[in-house]
Amino acid sequence: MRLKKYTDFALRVLIYTGTSERKVSIKEISDTFYISTEHIRKVVHQLSVQGYINTTRGRNGGILLMNDPIEINIGEVIRLMENDFYLVECFDGDHNQCVITPACKLRSVVGEAMRAFFEVLNQYTLADLIENKDDLRALMDITEEQS
Repeated sequence: MRLKKYTDFALRVLIYTGTSERKVSIKEISDTFYISTEHIRKVVHQLSVQGYINTTRGRNGGILLMNDPIEINIGEVIRLMENDFYLVECFDGDHNQCVITPACKLRSVVGEAMRAFFEVLNQYTLADLIENKDDLRALMDITEEQS
């Protein structure tokens, strides 16, 4: 299974925002991860709509987490950012044309694997991912002076 880049970018935005102790900008995040500002802008918009971050426009604007990092569940974020988990054709009831679906065991095996995948992710919060804030700040070059 592979997550979309969009989901990866969303997790990076949350990690960056959760690691900083001040408002951060889309440009900062974009520059840090070498991702286009348009991609980050789209991710930030969706994270804002989903209630994970608060965005303020203007000179003193920026991005802040809406909740404490311990309240942001990683499994939930991934489920919200991904638009489907059709790992095999038979997961998509509307477009499944596989002739062996009625007798095939693959669907249940892959379904079990996906449940296990989310069972693990559901055990972690953003706080777990940023518990080494000092190391992350150094790697992302986050300082309090930036704005």
